[in-house]
Amino acid sequence: MNAICLVIDRLHVGHVGAYGNAWMDTPSLDRLACESFVFDQALASHPRIETIHESVWQGRHPLLGPSGGVATASLPGRLAEAGVATALATDDRAVADSRLAAAFGELVDLPPPERIEPAVDVGATHLAACFARIIDWLGSAEEPFLLWVHLSSMARCWDAPREFRHRYVEPGDPDPPDSAEVPRLLLPDDYDPDTLLGMVQAYAGQVSLLDTCVGALAEAIEDHPWAGETLLAMASARGFPLGEHRRVGAWDEALHGELVHVPMMIRLPGGLGAAQRSQALATPADLRPTLLEWWSLEDLPTGTLGTSLLPLIHGNCETVRDRLVLGSPDLETAIRTPAWYLRRADRPRLYVKPDDRWEVNDVADRCAEVVDELQAAADDFQACLQSGCLDAVAPISEILNSGLE
Repeated sequence: MNAICLVIDRLHVGHVGAYGNAWMDTPSLDRLACESFVFDQALASHPRIETIHESVWQGRHPLLGPSGGVATASLPGRLAEAGVATALATDDRAVADSRLAAAFGELVDLPPPERIEPAVDVGATHLAACFARIIDWLGSAEEPFLLWVHLSSMARCWDAPREFRHRYVEPGDPDPPDSAEVPRLLLPDDYDPDTLLGMVQAYAGQVSLLDTCVGALAEAIEDHPWAGETLLAMASARGFPLGEHRRVGAWDEALHGELVHVPMMIRLPGGLGAAQRSQALATPADLRPTLLEWWSLEDLPTGTLGTSLLPLIHGNCETVRDRLVLGSPDLETAIRTPAWYLRRADRPRLYVKPDDRWEVNDVADRCAEVVDELQAAADDFQACLQSGCLDAVAPISEILNSGLE
C-alpha cells in the first residue's frame, strides 16, 4: 500500500471545474475529481504555510502555538516506524528546511521558481520541470511509500505560455499582463475592472498549465504496477485571493473564504468513493489520520486537529465534526459550522454558509443570537483544546448546524 499527496499552494477553489467553475477548462483535475471522493467544504486551518504543515504533519492545532522539537507522532515519523518509506518533494525551501520535514526519509529537490516571463512552451515551465522530477522519482519508488509533494509556483511564478492566458480573453478585452510575476496588492475602491480581469486571466492560464501537468502525473501513475494499491490525495494548502475583497495575492492574512476554502479530494484504489461528494467540514490536516488509518496504524493522542476521513468515504458516517476553528493566537480567528462562518477580527463578521461562498453579505447585525452562540462555541473549543479534553466540547445548537428557519 502506497500514498501520494499532491499539495498545491494557492490553488483557488473557484478555479476548478469540479468546484463550479464553468468558464475555464480543467479536464485533468475534473477527471481526478470524478475518480475521487470530493470534499466540498474543506478549509485550511491557518494562512501561514509553516503553521499549516505543523497542523498537517503533526496534527497540532494552530491555536496551541508552535510545538518544540520534532515529534515522533508526526506523520512521516509514524510511517517510518512502520516501515513505510517517506519522501518530501518540494520547490519551497521554507518547507524543505522546516524542522518537521527532517522526519521524511528522503528530500526530493525540485527547482525553485525563477522565471520572470512566460515560457515558450509547456516543457520549459517551472511546473513541468517539477512534475517531470516527480514522475522520475515514482519510476524507482520502493514500496510501501508515501510521497508528499508541496508545490509553491501558483504563489510565486506564473510562467505558463502566453497562449494559456490568452485562451480566456474575450473579444473586446484588453490584453492580459505579459509577465510571470505574481501580483500582491490591495485594490483601491475605484480600481479599474480591466486591471483585475487581466490578473484573473493570467491566473487562469497558470491553472490550465497545472491541469496539464496533473494529467501527465495521472497517466504516469496508471503505468505502474502499484497503481492499483495507491491512494492519491490532492489538496490546496491555502487559496489565492483574486479581488473578492479587493485583495489580490498574499496581501494579508484576513480569513476570507478565497484564502481558507480549498479544494481537496481523495482517490482510493478500486473506485471506492468515486464521483461522490461530501458537505462535511474537512481540513487538509485530516490527511494525517486518514493516512495512518490507511496503513492500519493507531493514531497517537497528540493529534488535536485532524480526523480520519475514511469513515466518510466508506459511507459509515455523514460528518466528522460540527465545527472548525481557524487561526491562531497571534492572528484573527474564525469558526465555521455547517450553516455559518464567523470571522473574529476587529469586530465579528457573520456569513451564511454554504450559500454566501465569498462572504458578500455580513449579517452579524441581524443575527446577534447566532453571533453569540458562535463566539461561545469557539471559546468552548479553545478552552477544551488548551486543557487537552476535546471530548468535553459541547455540541453546537440546531441553529448553528442547520441555520435559521
